[in-house]
Amino acid sequence: MPKNKGKGGKNRKRGKNEADDEKRELVFKEDGQEYAQVLRMLGNGRCEAMCIDGTKRLCHIRGKMHKKVWIAAGDIILVGLRDYQDDKADVILKYMPDEARLLKAYGELPESTRLNEGILDDEEDGGADDYIEFEDEDIDKI
Repeated sequence: MPKNKGKGGKNRKRGKNEADDEKRELVFKEDGQEYAQVLRMLGNGRCEAMCIDGTKRLCHIRGKMHKKVWIAAGDIILVGLRDYQDDKADVILKYMPDEARLLKAYGELPESTRLNEGILDDEEDGGADDYIEFEDEDIDKI
């Protein structure tokens, strides 16, 4: 029989979600930082994001946020730009939906930024013609 040498099970690893409902101070960008919207998650702690300056960058999620702050496509994030690699950045902070709305109201984000909508693949009609309509005659022949 193996001995349990760990400090606890998976419930201990999950921990308490303390920062979920408390209000935090709104963080604005500084020099060397930029706002971005996540285009897609790539796995291995990385994502592809479109920065507000118009550059698409490969972003690395920092270890403090990894497995604690869940980032999905369409989220607004704050990234730290790298001096030596312009096409890569590091995710510093994920904004909650209400914080992203405040940033847009303060004029930090451009008006063209779409919030709370995920990234669609240029399908504006919402896939309304994705169903097939059968008539009774076709079903009887089968």
